[in-house]
Amino acid sequence: MSQTTDVNLPDLQIADAGAPDAPAEPEVKRTATDLEAVFDVAVNVSAVLGKATMEVSSLLKLGRGAVVELDRKIGEAIDIYVNDRLVARGEVVLVEDRLGITMTEIVKGDRL
Repeated sequence: MSQTTDVNLPDLQIADAGAPDAPAEPEVKRTATDLEAVFDVAVNVSAVLGKATMEVSSLLKLGRGAVVELDRKIGEAIDIYVNDRLVARGEVVLVEDRLGITMTEIVKGDRL
C-alpha cells in the first residue's frame, strides 16, 4: 500500500525545465515611476447615467425642461468607460458645487 503526503502549493518550487538547478530570478519591484511614459497619454473618460431609444421625430420635439426616461433606476450604478471600454461602475457624488463620480466596482475583462 502506498502512502500519500500533503504538500502546500506555496511550498512547491518550480524550476526552469531547461536548467533544473538554475537559481531563481530576483523579484522585480514595480513602482509608479515605471509608468511615467504613459502618464501624459490622453484618454476619453465617459460616465453613462443611462440610455434611451427614441425616434428622430420625438427627439426634435423635445424642448427646454423636457424629461427623457432612462433605462436605469435611482441609486443604480452608472457605467464608467475609458476609450469606449467599460472599466468600472460607480456613483454620482457632489464635490463642492460640481458633480463627480466615485468608482465602486472595477470591471475585469469583457464583462458587461
